Amino acid sequence: MKTLWVDAGNGAAGDMLLAALIDAGADLEAVRSGLRGLAVEPIDVAVSQVRRHGLRAVHADVRAPRSDVSRNLADVTAILTAAALPDEARAFALAVFERLAHAEARVHGVTLSEIHFHEVGALDAIADVTGCALALHDLGLLGSAVRVVSPVAAGSGVVRAAHGPLPVPVPAVLELLTEAGAPMRAHSAAMELCTPTGAALLATLATDWGPAPDCVPRATGTGAGRADPEGHPNVLRVLIGEAADASGWSAAEMRRVDTTVDDLDPRLWPDVLEALRAAGAADAWCTPALMRKGRPGQVLSVLVDPDRLDAVCRVIFAETTSLGVRVSPVERRFLRRDQVTVPVAGGEAVAVKRGLLDGEVVTAQPEYDDVRAAAERTGRPVREVLAEARAAARDLDAARFERRPDGE
Repeated sequence: MKTLWVDAGNGAAGDMLLAALIDAGADLEAVRSGLRGLAVEPIDVAVSQVRRHGLRAVHADVRAPRSDVSRNLADVTAILTAAALPDEARAFALAVFERLAHAEARVHGVTLSEIHFHEVGALDAIADVTGCALALHDLGLLGSAVRVVSPVAAGSGVVRAAHGPLPVPVPAVLELLTEAGAPMRAHSAAMELCTPTGAALLATLATDWGPAPDCVPRATGTGAGRADPEGHPNVLRVLIGEAADASGWSAAEMRRVDTTVDDLDPRLWPDVLEALRAAGAADAWCTPALMRKGRPGQVLSVLVDPDRLDAVCRVIFAETTSLGVRVSPVERRFLRRDQVTVPVAGGEAVAVKRGLLDGEVVTAQPEYDDVRAAAERTGRPVREVLAEARAAARDLDAARFERRPDGE
């Protein structure tokens, strides 16, 4: 199970969240490609490294032309519905705009159809919300992921809006956070820290509010706001991890892809399996099968994260003769693991992958190529070097070594 924690203790805006997600590993080109597919004026995103209050961060510059087109919620919904977006990303973006439109309608005392352009349909809001949806999808953080947001700093003072000067937090932000039951954090900055778009994104994103959840951290990202005030770092941070399981292992929602093939040259199967692993599959294997009229075949099975499912399907269709695949949701449970290097056979170095249960080594698997090379150089039998490396790795204290995540 993937987890996301959003640190909004210094505020939130759509471009800040987008920048943080890109900094954490979201594919910028996937975001750009999705935005280019929207039936609106040309939109692009450029990112740059900046410093805010002495901290490194990424700034996302949404580039959109000035537009006189007035768009209400129905217009934005039609644009997103017609676009070639991943289903989860489209659903998330639609939910954000619906939440934002309802909040704006309540605070202005008008109907949804009267909320337009600057409140909902402005190009920068469309870019921020759709870009965040695409980035979250690319990182596998929609669907069943756990998403926790910290208390939100909203700021104070006065800001000039389309209707004139407004108190900070602006009414729409207060409406959004109140409706979502979001905790607010006091902040000394006399400026707008949380925008309506930022509040709508956080309210739609959060499955819970509070401190970072128990997890194994995998990536972090820091997104910068436009201003760099002296009093605080104008940044939003994200932490991406895997849920920690009290049972001693981790669990993740994955997809199993199966297809049955009986007309592929069997010499190609090793290359197919390697191509699937290169495309992001956690595992791939073949099982012999008896087909119609006694023909021998293979059932190709692939285990993959949901965010790599399309890439794996593309490899199957390109590298095999399959015309269709079966996709099933599965839960994968796996041990925490590390990799250590141990001396064997008079000083030869062998890498060993180890599985850890409650901090104890329960399995150790030496890298066979290292073992074979050590055996050839020393003249010892491979089985002896293999056993020595396994025993040496089990004897090491797991806590003494830096752990390296292993995706296999």
